[in-house]
Formats: sequence, structure tokens, C-alpha cells
Amino acid sequence: MRVIDDLLSLFYPRLCAGCGTSLVIGENVLCLNCLADLPRTGFHHIKENPVYQIFTGRASIELATSFCRFDKGGRLQHLLHALKYQGNREVGQKMGMLLGVELSHELDYQLIDAIIPVPLHPKKEKKRGFNQSTEICTGLAKSMNKPLILGNLIRDLHTESQTFKGRFERWENVCGIFSVRNPSVLMGKHLLLVDDVITTGATLEACCLPLLQIEGTKVSLASIAYA
Repeated sequence: MRVIDDLLSLFYPRLCAGCGTSLVIGENVLCLNCLADLPRTGFHHIKENPVYQIFTGRASIELATSFCRFDKGGRLQHLLHALKYQGNREVGQKMGMLLGVELSHELDYQLIDAIIPVPLHPKKEKKRGFNQSTEICTGLAKSMNKPLILGNLIRDLHTESQTFKGRFERWENVCGIFSVRNPSVLMGKHLLLVDDVITTGATLEACCLPLLQIEGTKVSLASIAYA
């Protein structure tokens, strides 16, 4: 099997999703240089970090963090573009696993009961072929050894992209568009709600509202990037 893998690597070299160089034995998705170069925030060590403060007075969350800072034109933007628009699901799973490793060493995050991705509308997910947040959560759930709950938090309306909208426009665009199919499954659980990028927090806030109406449910937030 090792010989076959070596031959495949010779004719079809595995490339780093960050810089495009050939990966060597022991490297997966990202090379060591790109891993070291990720602009990590360390926010999971700080309770009232900048991401947590976005939601102060807006949603009664427990914890909030982002794995990396989003630098326009930087390596992380390239990786997220590869995930979201080029269909490189391995990038999402890899970034989720890296985030999960960090969170697993924090006691507060060890108390998470389950992980939920921000849902796409079925029409949009069908067009894209996948949900990038679900890919992130797949890696995150694996490295944190937590269950992943899919299909319970749903997006009821198909809305325009948030990309070029201001803060209030973003909130108007997503307010009231999420709901929970089976609240009893989530009752009393501490949920980690996950998205790819946090900008104004409008989408995550809108997701929190139906979840926090469930008896005994707590919600924490995480993302790969903080813009």
C-alpha cells in the first residue's frame, strides 16, 4: 500500500491548499509552513474577547471564539475561498479539526454537549453541493469528540448574500429566517453553533434566537475566521 501511495504521489502530487507546494509524508491538506503562518487569535483563552463582545446585549451566549483573524488577501482568505467556491471540503474539515484541538484543551469548551453548523437554505446547498459550515463542523466534532447535529436547526427562507451588506442590512436579511424542527432533542444541552466567518454576527445572532427559546439550552459560538 505504501508503494502504491508513493507512486500516486509521484504522478499526482498532493498539494498544500494554502501555498500550492507539494505535501510531504506527514503533512495533510496544509504544509507545516502554512500551519505555522495561520493568524490564530487565541480568543478561546479569553472569555470577553472581541468576538464575544460582538454579541454582548444582542444574544445571551456562553462563549464565543474565532480560530483566526481574517486578513484580506491573506492565506486564510485563500483557504476559505478554496472551501466555499472551489469545493475543497478537505480545507473545511482540516480547519475544523485544528480549531477543535485548541478548544479541547479549554475546560469551558469541554462542557459542550453537541455541535451545530449554521444551515444553508436547501436551494443554496443544492446549488453549491455542500454546506461549508457542515464541513468545518465535521472536523471539529471529530477532534472534540462531540456529536454533530444536522437538520434540526433549519433556514426557512432563501435570502441574498450578506457579502456586500452593512450591519443593519445584514440583520434585516436574516432576522426570523431560522427555526428548530425538534426542540426536544436540544432541550437542556450546551450547543456550539459554528459558522465559517464572523463579521457583524447577524447570522449567528439570528440562529441563536430560536435555540435560546428551548428550555435549558445554552449556546456558544465559534468560527474559523473573525473579520
